[in-house]
Amino acid sequence: QPLIDKGLITVYLCAAGKGLEKGPLENKVLDVPEGTPVPYALYQFQASHLEVDGFRLTGETEGKISISEDGWLYLEQTLDWKLTHTLEALVGSEPVEGPVIITINVLDVNNHAPSFNQTDYIGIVKERTPAGVAFARVFATDLDDPESPNAHLSYTLVSQIPNRDNTLFFQINSNTGEISATAEGERLLKARESVIHSRGGDFSDSLKKRFDDYCTPTGDIPYELNPFYSCVQRAESRRLNPLEDPDFMLIVRVEDMGGESVNALNGNARVKIVVQENLWVNPGPINLREQLKGIYPMPIGKVQSNDPSAFYRLVQKERELTFPFNVTEEGAILLTEELDREDKAMYILVVFAEDSYGNQVDPPLEVQVVVDDVNDNAPICEEELSVFEVQENEPTGSPVGHLMVHDADDDNTPNALLSYSLVTQTPSSVFTIDGISGRIQAKQMLQRRDATEYHLTVRVNDPGFSTECKVLIKVIDINNELPIFEMNDYGSHNLSEDTALGHTLLTVKATDADDPGTGSSRIEFHITAGNEDGVFAMETDDNGEGRLVVAKPLNYETASSYKLQIDARNPEPLVSGFEYGAESSAVVSVAISDVDEAPVFDMDILDVTVPEDTKEGATLLKIDAKDPEGKEILFKMEGDTKGWLEIDPATGEIKIKNKAVLDRETVEAFHFTVVAFEKELSSEREVSVRLLDVNDNVPKLTENQAFICVKKPQPIVLTALDADADPFGAPFTFSLAQGKKSPNWDLSAVDGTSAKLTLKKSPSEDKTFLIPINIKDNAGMGISQKFEVRVCNCTELGYCFTEPGVHAGVLGMPTTIGILAGTVGFIALVLIIAFHRIKKDNQKKALLGETDAIL
Repeated sequence: QPLIDKGLITVYLCAAGKGLEKGPLENKVLDVPEGTPVPYALYQFQASHLEVDGFRLTGETEGKISISEDGWLYLEQTLDWKLTHTLEALVGSEPVEGPVIITINVLDVNNHAPSFNQTDYIGIVKERTPAGVAFARVFATDLDDPESPNAHLSYTLVSQIPNRDNTLFFQINSNTGEISATAEGERLLKARESVIHSRGGDFSDSLKKRFDDYCTPTGDIPYELNPFYSCVQRAESRRLNPLEDPDFMLIVRVEDMGGESVNALNGNARVKIVVQENLWVNPGPINLREQLKGIYPMPIGKVQSNDPSAFYRLVQKERELTFPFNVTEEGAILLTEELDREDKAMYILVVFAEDSYGNQVDPPLEVQVVVDDVNDNAPICEEELSVFEVQENEPTGSPVGHLMVHDADDDNTPNALLSYSLVTQTPSSVFTIDGISGRIQAKQMLQRRDATEYHLTVRVNDPGFSTECKVLIKVIDINNELPIFEMNDYGSHNLSEDTALGHTLLTVKATDADDPGTGSSRIEFHITAGNEDGVFAMETDDNGEGRLVVAKPLNYETASSYKLQIDARNPEPLVSGFEYGAESSAVVSVAISDVDEAPVFDMDILDVTVPEDTKEGATLLKIDAKDPEGKEILFKMEGDTKGWLEIDPATGEIKIKNKAVLDRETVEAFHFTVVAFEKELSSEREVSVRLLDVNDNVPKLTENQAFICVKKPQPIVLTALDADADPFGAPFTFSLAQGKKSPNWDLSAVDGTSAKLTLKKSPSEDKTFLIPINIKDNAGMGISQKFEVRVCNCTELGYCFTEPGVHAGVLGMPTTIGILAGTVGFIALVLIIAFHRIKKDNQKKALLGETDAIL
């Protein structure tokens, strides 16, 4: 029996004549499995009209669909799933019901097994190829409906030969058929030993050299006549042909229905795999001693491409100014000059293997060159003279300080391991130094009466060098004298609240009887009371004077007066038993006078974000401000160029005006100024408003018509624009408005804003189509838009051409004669009028002549 192909048939039906009283005709969708024998009764239609006595189909049925007088719809022949037919039902010559649409879905049956496009595949994989990187691919097809699960293919690896340790070295991607190494394959795959020839040589030369290296010389016997050489030659030639001598054989299977059904159909293929030696090996890291003596350029490593004819190129990754490396034609990496680790401790070389056209034949290698340290730097004292202070009467063992020394050699090597020792001490030996850390300590309690200064010489050694550092240690007086103010009450002072920051209100002074120039006599001033909000600060110099300055803005309304306590203190602690007393403190009173100030906003930055569809009359924000003196303030607004807003002068509430429409597509952000003012003074703040996009625009086609040449049909690229921003704009979704596949047109996406419209089936004559296109934005909002396409024959320049005699605007013979007669009649009428006017003018001239003669 003929079979139904996969596809879709749409028919129209009307009823006519006489019949039983039934329900009205309705649209109907019928499903017919592929393989249904024909003829086949699909469905019986009955009409509600009492006079219906038969049914009739119309449309391009081509004898495939018929309907009987009693309403039975029959399938007569095999259907093509890609075609669409229409069916119309009539009663006599006048339809009494309908038309209705009957859709016949031809359901695909899984009756085609998938098949590979080859029986045997070849794969070549290099040693140490990363797991998951495809080196071969198998491909299969299925003749079933590609939109159905029957054509959903899944690839599996059935077996690997050999597989002695039950370890799979290969894997296959179930969706793409790509074959790659497993983690075990990346680690364990090894190539068989074979002949390797270099750039400039050939296989024969390399084989002869290898034969001479491993076999006993045979005198004058030519290679071609030597049976041993011929045997090796045949073996190597067979080795180079993976079809004859593969390392592995893979059996792969493809199944339809995604491989998830026991009824899935399948196909098999073989993949022959050869493992090749991967000569492209990173020689790094390469360790080189700095200041290495020798002949330059000096070979330090070698690379070898898997392509014998490859050319090598070397670049530096860091793009430094100096790059003392090069590479030869044979892949030898050369060092061109001595290296200094203190200049650069490591280089990264990038090696490329390329063909004669500059194309890479192997992936780039990053080779690390590590510069090993040698002891070529002496220790350096960080200070020409290191100065330390220690108080007298400090207990024995008190720390004095650490001597700071630097060695430029590598800290992680013995070359930078330092040792310290005291060489000289004057006037006496009272200090010791830790040999590892350089920590200096006093061996006894020091007295200024014995010496006020000590001079030390410290020798610092690394394994190869020695340096001497100079040290000065000052014995300073103990802090047994208190700082004393010249007066303890500095009286009252007045400041207006608009006094500038940094203004000096008062200078205070104190003295200390301890040894000058030491921490025991140096005086620092601190405000210790009455300055909780930090409005004032003390600045101290080295001569015992301090300045009281304004550190923060004054505000009469917050605080109208201050009573500050200022303490004088030494950076060195007092000796045991001493405490600071009243003589080391002073007070000062400050009165703040009121000044009329401008209104103050409660916020310095006013940024507002609102949706663009905010309705008229809605409150945008409320401005809050107050006058420091409590005066009444009003508000006004400036700079609203769009005229969208209004402000309440009394409350500062800003609203959207009536009939105003915010539009982000017009302006995404705008600014205006709010002024708060009282009778004399005012303040301003800028308000920034950013409009949030809402989905109030749909994507629209930039062009709504085009044409296609029948002989060379090219797809039409449709482009749409949407004024909305993300996420309400692109990417767009394009589809045909009928919501199903069209037999004539195909619409596929190109990118986020365009799609490609392709003509699948050419019409038999020039024709113009109005194609409804649905375009939706990223949020799913869109409308159907008409796109006009004219399918026509084209000129050589690619424009639509209409043959002579078939122009749509050509007129028939009667019409042409009528137009010609009308034109002639019009011309005759014009001539008659002209002749009449000329005759009247001549008569008038003759009359005037007679009058002149009489006169």
